[in-house]
Amino acid sequence: MSAAPRTDPVATRMAGLVAPVVEAAGYDLEELVVTPAGRRSIVRVVVDRDAGVTLDDVAEVSRAVSTALDEHDGEFGSAPYVLEVTSPGVDRPLTEPRHWRRNTGRLVTVAVGREGSSEQVTARVLEVDGDGVTLAVEAKGKPGAKKRPPTRRQVPWQELGAGRVQVEFGRPEAGGDSEQHDQPDPAEDDDDGGGQ
Repeated sequence: MSAAPRTDPVATRMAGLVAPVVEAAGYDLEELVVTPAGRRSIVRVVVDRDAGVTLDDVAEVSRAVSTALDEHDGEFGSAPYVLEVTSPGVDRPLTEPRHWRRNTGRLVTVAVGREGSSEQVTARVLEVDGDGVTLAVEAKGKPGAKKRPPTRRQVPWQELGAGRVQVEFGRPEAGGDSEQHDQPDPAEDDDDGGGQ
């Protein structure tokens, strides 16, 4: 059972200090949450960028944020804290244009349409621009029935709900041939001890 996140003035001031440090390192601050945990607090900083976030990136941002917080130590109270820097998980809702752009090619579920008359669709994100998102909407059908090809649909931002990325196993390659996995891999030579 976890404690409820704090959205108090301390967390707000901390976000004001951390955001410029994260942005200077070339990342977007997606979320900063301060959660009480006994005598300590957990400061969770979620960062992202278009190129994605690696473990080295997390370490770099963690050092920069830690240094900034240490320099302003007295401003956030005397309780010790644990700093967690992470990237967003696939369960993060897609709410900002940058979230959609970073998930181009992924399968999502999203409510589309005007308020009061929206429908839930499963679609692949094809393109993202200033007007909205272009989706390849999968046709609904009965289980076991032959799948119809997806329908291309341009959805303006004001008609787009929060999307959720769907986890796919064996995700299709863009323009790739799904039969390629049957081809022998030249790197997988039999190791029979024979030389050439």
